[in-house]
Amino acid sequence: MENIDIWNKGLGLIKKNLNNDIFELWFKPTAFKSYNNGEINISVPNRYCGEWLKTNYYGLIKDALVNITQEMDIKINFIPDKDKEGIEKTEIIKKEAIRTTSFREKGMLNKRYYFENFIVGPSNQFAHAAALAVAENPGKSYNPLFIYGGVGLGKTHLINAIGNHIIRNKPDVKIIYLTAEQFTNEVVAAIRYDKMYAFKEKYRTIDMLLVDDIQFFSGKDRSQEEFFYTFNTLYEAHRPVIITSDKYPKEMPDVEERLRSRFEWGLIADIQQPDFETRMAILKQKAETEDIKLPEDVILFLVDAIKTNIRVLEGALIRLGAYASLTGKAITVELAKDILKATIGDKEKAVTYDAIQKAVADHFQIKLQEMKAKKRTKNLVMPRQVAMYLCRELTNLSYPEIGKYFGGKDHTTVIHACRQIEKLKEKESRLKDAIDALTKALKSQ
Repeated sequence: MENIDIWNKGLGLIKKNLNNDIFELWFKPTAFKSYNNGEINISVPNRYCGEWLKTNYYGLIKDALVNITQEMDIKINFIPDKDKEGIEKTEIIKKEAIRTTSFREKGMLNKRYYFENFIVGPSNQFAHAAALAVAENPGKSYNPLFIYGGVGLGKTHLINAIGNHIIRNKPDVKIIYLTAEQFTNEVVAAIRYDKMYAFKEKYRTIDMLLVDDIQFFSGKDRSQEEFFYTFNTLYEAHRPVIITSDKYPKEMPDVEERLRSRFEWGLIADIQQPDFETRMAILKQKAETEDIKLPEDVILFLVDAIKTNIRVLEGALIRLGAYASLTGKAITVELAKDILKATIGDKEKAVTYDAIQKAVADHFQIKLQEMKAKKRTKNLVMPRQVAMYLCRELTNLSYPEIGKYFGGKDHTTVIHACRQIEKLKEKESRLKDAIDALTKALKSQ
């Protein structure tokens, strides 16, 4: 292996451990210089770059080079290129200025996310309507639009859908889409290369700015300052700013008050956790897109087990599909439980359906066999629904499995029972107290 290959191979290992922006900014300008007696010299564009690499990434670099050379005592020196150091700064500024005004950023939009493949339900209907209004009338509706909600609920899908919708209808529009982390990285690069003018020119002359995960600005004063002035410029020019966050503006104390107040100037739309039907529709659409054949009972199991994060739900589907494809095994509920046990957790393993049925029967003073009977007399319906509800809450059983243990009931009957109990708990304190007491007793067994 030639000496120059050592650094090239080392860069390959280093790149795997860094995001692309960091690698491009700090490592791409480096070059191999020499390697003798366990000492490798790396050419860097200037002294500042070498000091930064030594302070922040020396351990990572050394691990990579030890892996390549198998020499444990290797020493790394960062040598500024004296011939280029005087002009490097000017050249970098020119290159960066050209790069930052090319508007390649609209190419960063995720082309998989459109309004057409966004599943709308009660949990996200308002946010979807607001996003579509902005996409159809940019600058005239809801500026800024602030979309917030938990992780994996569709915020990134919506913000990309806005950008993709506009570009599809107006290809020449100047849009920048990026995360708050990427914005911060650009601020750092602008300061490092003394190119703040180019940075400001880039962001304050566009037609639309889309920023994902704005909560990342917490504690980053310089990024907040630059975004504040960028926001003001775009807002005053009636150019739309779209923002997503996992928190409501007032819940970000480490973001300046003046910036948080700007977020509230337009429309704030939240995305809640999706209901059962919405999760099912999303999962079915994803399965169809990925060409994964899922039996109905597996779909019911997944949407019941994973309630709070659509990204995790879709990831579970992909894992199942990949496993089935590689092993040739059919996808079943049992396989899903085994493959996804780390993802879906383990709900109260000690609680069984028969223990629940017995406890509920004793509490409501009915016979155990009546739990599974087809009779629908008033004194039986309520206990049966309570038992089904507790099976859903305290076990890993899917809706079809619960129905099977209650005399072969259809899964829709179980879903209806669970919803009825959820509603009644809110209205009837005696029922809520009874369910709480039963839950506590079952868990303590």
